[in-house]
Amino acid sequence: MTQAPETMFVRTRRIACDGSGDGVPAALGHPRVWLEIDESGYVECGYCDRRFVLVGGPADKGEAKAG
Repeated sequence: MTQAPETMFVRTRRIACDGSGDGVPAALGHPRVWLEIDESGYVECGYCDRRFVLVGGPADKGEAKAG
């Protein structure tokens, strides 16, 4: 069974993803891409399927951690 893609909660609509994180250095990720969150309140990276959810947006179901 494969793991579900990671979900990141962000506070800006324009974000960059390079596949790094969770112990993966940027050099082993993918090329940096800039993504824009639309009115849906989220965007998914086409390389690694990581989902970026705008805190307080329509896709934020109260799962975002305060801070």
